[in-house]
Amino acid sequence: MIKSPNLSFDATAELLAHALSNGSLAGIARVLQPLDVSETLEQLERLNTLDRAVAYRTLSKGRALEVFERFDAPVQADLLAGLQDAQVAEVFTALSPDDRVALLDELPAGVANRLILGLNEKDRALTTAVLGYPRGAVGRYMSPQFVTTSPDRTAAESLARVRAQLDDAESVYTIPVTDGRRHLLGVVSLRDLLRAADSDPVSDLMKAPLSVPATLNAEEAARYCADAKVLVLPVVDSENRLVGILTVDDALRILESAESEDSARSGGSEPLRRPYLATPVRAIVRARVVWLLVLALGATLTVQVMDTFEATLAEQVALSLFIPLLIGTGGNTGNQAATTITRALALGDVRPRDVAKVVAREVRVGAVLGLLLGGLGFAITSVIFTVPLGTVVGLTLLGVCTMAAAAGGLMPLLGKALKVDPAVFSNPFISTFVDATGLIIYFLIASAVLGI
Repeated sequence: MIKSPNLSFDATAELLAHALSNGSLAGIARVLQPLDVSETLEQLERLNTLDRAVAYRTLSKGRALEVFERFDAPVQADLLAGLQDAQVAEVFTALSPDDRVALLDELPAGVANRLILGLNEKDRALTTAVLGYPRGAVGRYMSPQFVTTSPDRTAAESLARVRAQLDDAESVYTIPVTDGRRHLLGVVSLRDLLRAADSDPVSDLMKAPLSVPATLNAEEAARYCADAKVLVLPVVDSENRLVGILTVDDALRILESAESEDSARSGGSEPLRRPYLATPVRAIVRARVVWLLVLALGATLTVQVMDTFEATLAEQVALSLFIPLLIGTGGNTGNQAATTITRALALGDVRPRDVAKVVAREVRVGAVLGLLLGGLGFAITSVIFTVPLGTVVGLTLLGVCTMAAAAGGLMPLLGKALKVDPAVFSNPFISTFVDATGLIIYFLIASAVLGI
């Protein structure tokens, strides 16, 4: 974490809170003025919506625009509600087209339309070009502001184009090469242009391009950009015409957002999409309550199984002692498999068509884990209780681990095939499923081995 040269982060936060509580705009400005953009961002993200708007208005114009651009889109939307119309128009116009679109997605339709109409003709055209792609597509995250050159231009002519568009272009380190109809032919790096002789044609310097279609899922495009280790990834339409570029920083932001989303959903919650302290309590409740209700309904399966085998439990009370161990082990085994496969799907290591290979592999992994844990469970239970009860526990651990690993490997693939976020099919649902089926396996084995 970057520290202020004079005060620690916590000391600065205390001074800012004191100034806000006293309503001292001059005091707020004095606290924020020595901070750099990153420190200012960290301090403002910890405030509630009203205090953040008050503190933001004390920033100088240039600093305010820099800070606003660094906020997540939902926080930007919250902040706009506390600004005057003139300030709103100013910060909105200063954003790049792709950042404007991310913000527009968070705003009511009426506000969004008013902001778009307030743009000049050039900015409106750039923004609506990005806005025209479906949500989730990489076209929604690309920048339509880029420099191009053509194969018949020289290195000197290409560098002149770069200099002329330096203030508007999103990135100039990798320059797409196109023909007269904007068809993507190749790319040339700024380094190669600077190193070449002025008269060298671009056709001798350019390389074969890597590109993605504008309708491709943004996460897949970002993963491709990261794996290819390129600074800029050209985005093309269905006829291979250049429509934008995806920069590496935008790709990393997409991957970070996807990672946060997967982590939240695998834990049985919706992603907050805001810094924790900047998220209203009602939003946190809303993100969690639906999943808790779904999982609570799923847990009724476990209750039904317990009710069905009530007589078995009554005859062998000792069986109830091992229920937490068995369902806990099964849930953990399934969650491990689901997390591994969800990550493999994100990285492109496996695909839905690999379902047979994945399930076969997870069955083997689960069986080995079951043999190890089951053998240990049999030995300990046989010593403390009886050999028949140890046999029940050992066989159940073998069966539960095998079943849980197979289910954990299968469910993310099923989610991907159904075009649902694989994380949704992950840990919470697997735990509920394994709890119920694990108990069935346990009581069926107990009935067979103990003769009850």
